[in-house]
Amino acid sequence: MITHTSFETFKQVPNPIVTIGTFDGVHLGHATILQKLKSLASEANGESALLTFYPHPRMVLYPDDHGLQLLNSPDEKASLLEAAGLDHLMILPFTREFARMPAYDYVRDLLVNGMHIHTLVIGYDHRFGRNREGNHETLMELSETFGYHVYEIPAQQIDTAEISSTKIRKAIELGELEHANKLLGYCYSVDGHVVHGDGRGQTIGFPTANIQPHYELKQIPAHGVYAAWLDTDHGSLRAVVNIGIRPTFEGTVHTHIEAHAIDYHGDLYNKSVRLRFICRLRSEQKFGSIVELTNQINADIQNAHIHFQ
Repeated sequence: MITHTSFETFKQVPNPIVTIGTFDGVHLGHATILQKLKSLASEANGESALLTFYPHPRMVLYPDDHGLQLLNSPDEKASLLEAAGLDHLMILPFTREFARMPAYDYVRDLLVNGMHIHTLVIGYDHRFGRNREGNHETLMELSETFGYHVYEIPAQQIDTAEISSTKIRKAIELGELEHANKLLGYCYSVDGHVVHGDGRGQTIGFPTANIQPHYELKQIPAHGVYAAWLDTDHGSLRAVVNIGIRPTFEGTVHTHIEAHAIDYHGDLYNKSVRLRFICRLRSEQKFGSIVELTNQINADIQNAHIHFQ
């Protein structure tokens, strides 16, 4: 996959079959669109492309109150799109001026003069341009003027899948990782750096890797204890992960991500790792003593074993 940040490098792409969107999560719903892109590209002797924007529009339009929690960092999204077989990723800057662009100018300047589209593939509810004034009818009307094709993904095909980034984010917010993973088509992951903690896990016999997420807008699953794969330079390790405020000890207002790699005794400090969540084992809770806590951690480890395949 080739990533473009200007139209200049896109000029030589033959018969571009293009879709537009954020594609947060690159989930199974997006897979329907990507498969159609590839199919149409093959028929037209062309290449598939996604037009997306950075930063996220809400960050520009509501800089002090965007409330964003995203399923993918830009790098994660690019990797998923490449794995899905996309040929080209076009990333254009989103600005307030761009948000005010009329639908006609959007089609003429970006899609026609900029990307020289052969075919545009969109969902049935796609809107674009100033005040979201552009829609499928707009694209069909302008296709006669500018000479491109429009393929609309039928509403039934999208709605039957019942998959959306919003639904996935809600599932992760509730700690329903098995459901989220089913909609994504892969295990939800968080990339991060292992930093020094207070060492308390070591003192009770369960050393943990304290993970600081790389991407500040990354959605973190609900507080609780999870079974997860911990991907490291040493391979994929089975892990029990606690996300929360550590109420048995001092309790904090900050969320901590602590992964105990089962049967692993190496040093992960200052390493980049990836957590791939399988399921939530239980909610976070406060214990009356260290003995109660350690007994529960042992039970968590035994419970987690049945989820690793």
